[in-house]
Amino acid sequence: MSLPAAPPEIGDLRRGGGQPEAVIRQQRTPASSPRPRLRVLDGLRIVAAVVVLSAHYVHPAIWGRTRNEELFGPVATASRYGWLGVELFFMISGFVICMSAWGRPLGGYLRSRVVRLGPAYWFCALATGTVMAVCADVYGVKGPTLSQTLSNLTMVQTPLNIPSLDPSYWTLWSEARFYLIFAVVAWKGLTYRRVMNFCWIWTVASILAPASGLPLLETLANQTYSPLFISGICFYLIRREGARVGEPWILLGLSWLLTQRYMADIHGWNTRPGDKLSWEVCVVVVTCFYALMAAVALGKLDRLDWRWLSVAGAMSYPLYLLHQQVGVTLLEHWSGDVDPYVLIVSMTGSMLLASYLVVRFVERPGSAALKRMLERRPVRA
Repeated sequence: MSLPAAPPEIGDLRRGGGQPEAVIRQQRTPASSPRPRLRVLDGLRIVAAVVVLSAHYVHPAIWGRTRNEELFGPVATASRYGWLGVELFFMISGFVICMSAWGRPLGGYLRSRVVRLGPAYWFCALATGTVMAVCADVYGVKGPTLSQTLSNLTMVQTPLNIPSLDPSYWTLWSEARFYLIFAVVAWKGLTYRRVMNFCWIWTVASILAPASGLPLLETLANQTYSPLFISGICFYLIRREGARVGEPWILLGLSWLLTQRYMADIHGWNTRPGDKLSWEVCVVVVTCFYALMAAVALGKLDRLDWRWLSVAGAMSYPLYLLHQQVGVTLLEHWSGDVDPYVLIVSMTGSMLLASYLVVRFVERPGSAALKRMLERRPVRA
């Protein structure tokens, strides 16, 4: 079922006999045609995942603070900021979710999220729980309980006050809240004006939430990370409507200002005693992420269209889900017996291989089967 065309808006009446540009674009591109894939975003995904991995694998908790600096030198210094890869993930998510939801009904939007995230996550959560249970017997570490493992399969273990099987899973709750509130605008059908209004309302709610005294508003607003999701949405609107639209740029400026403010909090959460993390460096890195996403929005990186990037981008999700708890546990117990470089390269390679196998043999067939199941209609008598 196609959505009704949006009414003409300022700046939309250009060519085509006074028709809105969105209508002209829809006439040129049939609704049934597949959406073009921006492989450069796949490349940024895998880069972000590897950057996060480096923060966990080149870490003083594994190698000791002094030894970590001696072994890895500048790499150890850079890896202290590897957690910032999550900020890039959130911006990419805002861009991609808005792009994939455009022209889809609410049911299609929600099904696409479940199909995309479910099979790989469920497998990786079960695999992590199983490996950690085995490690508990072999290495004497604390393993997960059965209830913890089963509760993690819901993907909402955070609001249920259940510890995640892997610490990296904390981002799933931020993503889930974004999907939930974005469903409101997807329900009405995406247009430029509706999406911009959504972004402004979310921005205002994020600013007011900390002083509101309303826990539910704070939870939904997710004020610490909402500017990153909103920025991703704005970059997609620029990509879709053209660089001359001014409103997304204005909101991007405000979102950057809010991001640098909340970077002080995020910087504090990720700084451990003895760490030498600079708030200024964090802001510079995030600003570079903004510049990268602006280049994507303006089409400056479209030449990066290699097919292998699609596979690499698909691998980024299971890589993120698998790498920390299992990888760090094994690194800690083998760090005294194996050369550090050999161990890190081997562990990274093993995680990349495992991620590819999950994509090839779990995510693709599992997503196809789940999609068929969700789209199956009841037989009416």
